[in-house]
Amino acid sequence: MTPSNDGSDMADVDGSRLELALRASNEGIWDWWTDKREIYYSRRILEFLECGDRRAPNFFLAPHESIHEEDREEFAAALGSALDPGGPEYLAIDSRVHTGSDGWIWLRIRGSVVRDRTGHATRIAGSMIDISRRKAAEAQIEEERHVLSTLIEHVPLQIYFKDTESRFVIVNQQMAEWNGMAGPEKIIGKHDRDLFAEAHWKEAFEDEQAIIRSGEAITGKIEHEVRDDERGDTWVMTSKFPWRDRKGRIKGTFGVSSDVTDLVLAQKQAAELAAELALRNQTYEEEVQLAREIQQALASSAFPMVRHHRGNLHFGSRYLPISGLAGDFFEVVQVGRTGVGLLICDVMGHGVRAALVVAMLRGLLEKQRRDAGRPGRFLKGLNDGLSAILQRADATMFATAFYALIDLEKGVVRYACAGHPGAIISGPSGVRQLSCERDQRGPGLGIMPKAEFPENEVPLREVDRLLLFTDGILEAEDHTGEAFFEKRLMDVVAERSEEPLEEMLDGIIASVLEFAEGEHFDDDVCLLATELPK
Repeated sequence: MTPSNDGSDMADVDGSRLELALRASNEGIWDWWTDKREIYYSRRILEFLECGDRRAPNFFLAPHESIHEEDREEFAAALGSALDPGGPEYLAIDSRVHTGSDGWIWLRIRGSVVRDRTGHATRIAGSMIDISRRKAAEAQIEEERHVLSTLIEHVPLQIYFKDTESRFVIVNQQMAEWNGMAGPEKIIGKHDRDLFAEAHWKEAFEDEQAIIRSGEAITGKIEHEVRDDERGDTWVMTSKFPWRDRKGRIKGTFGVSSDVTDLVLAQKQAAELAAELALRNQTYEEEVQLAREIQQALASSAFPMVRHHRGNLHFGSRYLPISGLAGDFFEVVQVGRTGVGLLICDVMGHGVRAALVVAMLRGLLEKQRRDAGRPGRFLKGLNDGLSAILQRADATMFATAFYALIDLEKGVVRYACAGHPGAIISGPSGVRQLSCERDQRGPGLGIMPKAEFPENEVPLREVDRLLLFTDGILEAEDHTGEAFFEKRLMDVVAERSEEPLEEMLDGIIASVLEFAEGEHFDDDVCLLATELPK
């Protein structure tokens, strides 16, 4: 078609392009002559406001009752500036606006100001778009950042994040004060070489570069901090981990340190304490090795050698985290020569907050090793330690846990539960779940300080296999929204009771995924099982 000379065809094309662009961007347009009470809203804006054109309020008119009271002052100021002679040529404001269904939505409001020769605004026209979801996401992220910041600042440990060059990026107040700084801002950007003598900073730097290269953590290392100033030497127990971004790429390291100077100095001063400290260090090194193996997917084949008169106990595990920083973990603890403790734990949430609590629990676990032979007291110690930290930080976090002690000498399995799904046992009498009754359970860890955790037991002759698990298994849902739950899990355990332990664990994972009609889980999954020789 030949274009007309008056340009009308081109105008039609431009109008069509504008309409298509607005439709694609989900925006609506508005037009207000400032000397009129009426305002024009496009159909999309009326849909935002959930009202017809006769009921739509002109919220640009004072007193702006349709604008949320928390946004009203800022909205009035922005509009007043636009209406003021000589004001800006562009109006830009985000505000919550009341809707016809008595709700509130966030609107991004943009408009161009048309002025007369005297500079007075005669007309403002522009676009609006609903940004409620974005604002809700921003608020959630900000709240999570606040909670994390509060926790980090109040934990009585030195916490720090470093970039790939081992320069400090984030530190808490405790870390700053430990290094003689007034506040965290004084240490940001510094390197360990700025704080310590080469005898310490070089080794620390090499450790951090090894973590960055391998992606493997270094936990529970006692570091001798040698300084060149008058403060003297100090000793800290440090755990360092790879710091990953949301895509799993390593962007540095983060660590947690605690002061053990008095302990080390006491060792140097008293010969009788030296032997005890050496024993603790040896035990601790064994736990560090186990922690490293667990960190490599928590599905390690390296478990303690526990001998039974009929043969050795067999262990198996599966660990499927849904992100790089997960809240599920387990520990297998040697208790004397004839006992072994199995702990499984599920920390609330995911990401940095959950990983930080996991690190705290692992540290607290080391302090509770002396109570590993008494499940109820063992969980009570973890709970009291975590509750004290969280109360000081004024943070709401918790973890569930189940701990079972297999005592081969006494022929029993003793166990205690902290708000966690009870373990499943299979044996001559079939398959059943432990801690099913309310009076057999304690609260989650970190919720109630000084809580008690009932301790129960079952004869070892009734147990062929013991399975501990986290609720990622139970909460897997099919297409109707029905969860897998304990009954189905016990059925799978019963059906596969004659299979080798490793095949049974693979079968559980396969059965849940088949039920959920998916290839992955929506929550972290952790399985820990042991088999007694027949």
